[in-house]
Amino acid sequence: MSVSIPYVRDLEFEYGRTAQISGDIRRVIANNPSAFTLYGTGTYILGQGEVAVVDPGPADTTHIDAILEATKGEKITHMLVTHTHMDHSPGCALLAKYCDAESYAYGPHGSGKQEQGVVVEEGGDTDFRPDNEIRHGDIIDGPTWSVECVYTPGHTSNHVCYALASERALFSGDHVMGWSTSVISPPDGDMEAYMESLQILLDRNDAIYWPTHGPAITQTNAHVESFIAHRKEREHQIMQALHAGTTTIPEMVPGMYKEVPEYLHAAAARSVLASMEYLVKRMEVVCEGGDVSIGAHYRPA
Repeated sequence: MSVSIPYVRDLEFEYGRTAQISGDIRRVIANNPSAFTLYGTGTYILGQGEVAVVDPGPADTTHIDAILEATKGEKITHMLVTHTHMDHSPGCALLAKYCDAESYAYGPHGSGKQEQGVVVEEGGDTDFRPDNEIRHGDIIDGPTWSVECVYTPGHTSNHVCYALASERALFSGDHVMGWSTSVISPPDGDMEAYMESLQILLDRNDAIYWPTHGPAITQTNAHVESFIAHRKEREHQIMQALHAGTTTIPEMVPGMYKEVPEYLHAAAARSVLASMEYLVKRMEVVCEGGDVSIGAHYRPA
């Protein structure tokens, strides 16, 4: 069994240049390429005159200057944050120095898990506190735009997508990217929540996704279905490894991620851990002698 993840070439781009990608949407890309961001964070500008900024990006003054140049002569009224990883939300604090815009997000980093008493991992933007906390189905209006908030936990517990009704467009953050599946890293990342959030998108009617990393996704349902199939294939690989006598995640990763450079295997192991948690919860796998962890031993139930 093999799963093909769609990949679509992006529009021509250069760092700091504003791309008018539709009548109501512009994009500016931050110069922060990496193995996790592709060519960088794509910040979106919605509307005309009084505009919203989706994911102001990293704490990079050059990128903030590019956003300000793209909106010269206009008023930034809203900052919409998909989630609180360091390449998405820190730009809010810098951008707020130049405008009166309030920020909107599900909550601080880990807010979807902390209510359950879960301590989330280091590495998020723990300084960020949204001016306005939003929930699934909330509507945020501007003079020339309106978005619906679509709560999609999984990649992080506070992840939200934003649907621009006028274009049937969804700003999908890192929940559905245009070039790769997301890393799901417990405890803030949650595979069960991620799979349920993918199903939420299948139940919608969005014509196009604009992810924060990678190109637009125009075959929306097919793309999401391929992501679901990919995760099920990873579960199948885990079960095969367990039946073959491989009992730990570090032993499984090299065989499961042959196509991935070794320096990314630690991140891959986090996603395997998330899948293992889900399998244990479904009582298909048993964790021997303690809590589910990278170093634990597992066996088929």
